[in-house]
Amino acid sequence: MADTENTEQEVIARTAAAYTGGGTQRDAVTLPTDLFDGTINFPVMHHAVKAYLANQRQGTASTKTRGVVTGGNQKPWKQKGTGRARQGSTRAPHWVGGGTVFGPTPRDYTMGTNKKVKVLARKSALNARASEDSLFVIDRFDYDAPKTAQLLGLLESLGVNGKKVLILTDGVNRNVYLSCRNLPSAHVMPFSDASTYHILWSDVVLVESGAIGQSLAPVAEGEKPARKTAAKKAPAAKKTAAAKKTTARKTSAKKEK
Repeated sequence: MADTENTEQEVIARTAAAYTGGGTQRDAVTLPTDLFDGTINFPVMHHAVKAYLANQRQGTASTKTRGVVTGGNQKPWKQKGTGRARQGSTRAPHWVGGGTVFGPTPRDYTMGTNKKVKVLARKSALNARASEDSLFVIDRFDYDAPKTAQLLGLLESLGVNGKKVLILTDGVNRNVYLSCRNLPSAHVMPFSDASTYHILWSDVVLVESGAIGQSLAPVAEGEKPARKTAAKKAPAAKKTAAAKKTTARKTSAKKEK
């Protein structure tokens, strides 16, 4: 008898670089195999993105045909004897102010997508970013208040500032959302709300560890390099020295008088 044993390929666990909320690098994290199994289905991703963009269309574009345009009921001139071409209405398409031929009318652009197709497309998009080493895991976004500078510092530490960044949080995080609102190339949303379009739109994906079922112990933040302030203080020192010289000159001039 032929061997009927299951010969399914083993899924190789994939790892991703991990960072703290302040940008300090930590040990790599093993991604869950149920979601990051290496599956990348391009036709399914194409259909999901096409359906998403189609569903964003309002479909309210509308034009008027010659039967709907106001006016033109009366014949502009008699049929014969004028030497001009015969005309029946001033609202014909070739007249100024006339109707439109084959123009757009309100329609529904909605495209349906099966639930399994959506899941597979989203899974493929995440695997595509992970295979490109463009997916980073952040232990947690512990923001006490909205602070754009704090989030910008994280992006600079990761070297992704200026790229299109998608930040996926573990649930709704209002402080992170408000911190990212002024950054045109970054977008924040809960991990469960991210669609295939959003993932493929981004160049880099930052995922909070709790969103993928990982619990990372907190680590100490690394020391950040101090900003250069000596160059700013030097001109101030020069101005002070110049002011002292000017005062000394004025005092000596008064004494001579």
